Amino acid sequence: MPIAPDKTKLYPNENIKTVCYIKNLPAKPNVEIGDYTYYSDNKNPPENFYECIQHHYEFLGDKLIIGKFCAVAEGVTFIMNGANHRMDGITTYPFNIFGGGWEKAAPAVEQLPFKGDTVVGNDVWIGQKVTIMPGVKIGDGAIIAANATVTKNVEPYAIVGGNPARLIKKRFSDEMIELLLKLQWWNWDEQKIFNNLALLVSGNDIVTVKKLLVN
Repeated sequence: MPIAPDKTKLYPNENIKTVCYIKNLPAKPNVEIGDYTYYSDNKNPPENFYECIQHHYEFLGDKLIIGKFCAVAEGVTFIMNGANHRMDGITTYPFNIFGGGWEKAAPAVEQLPFKGDTVVGNDVWIGQKVTIMPGVKIGDGAIIAANATVTKNVEPYAIVGGNPARLIKKRFSDEMIELLLKLQWWNWDEQKIFNNLALLVSGNDIVTVKKLLVN
């Protein structure tokens, strides 16, 4: 009896071609994806996930890092640091990219706004048509509501939505969140996950989490 889908397959369920494990796409520089994280797209082949990452230029060095067991819905856009314009002058217009003599205004890399890596934690659910801005950090267990624009960091196990995205509520109490961050179930081996599936999908109380912590 199998205890887990094959995490090395692009399509974990051959009967569902709208969902793929992102990690099994061809490698892309400065993109790191955790095990079991999937992209779902009902309109386009899900293997086109990399089209969701925009303005990502290798020479800038910024990374998109997504943890394990994340769910990424169709229409999500990760805007990376290459989209930024210089903002310390009279104008933000990028004269240099058009040439014709204007290239003399090319800014040095250090003159461009740079927000760092974009990091999505583990067990994060990102809804349809979400936009995530450069350098945002999204904590473990967070939920991003559909159509949200995420402009600042999201705390673990928070639910955010809107444009710009704001806190709607925390999924659990502070004590529960602290315990879940210690639990880190996404780092368990496949057998332990299989043995505790019922609790993982329905357990939502402190007693259950404490029990899992000692098992």
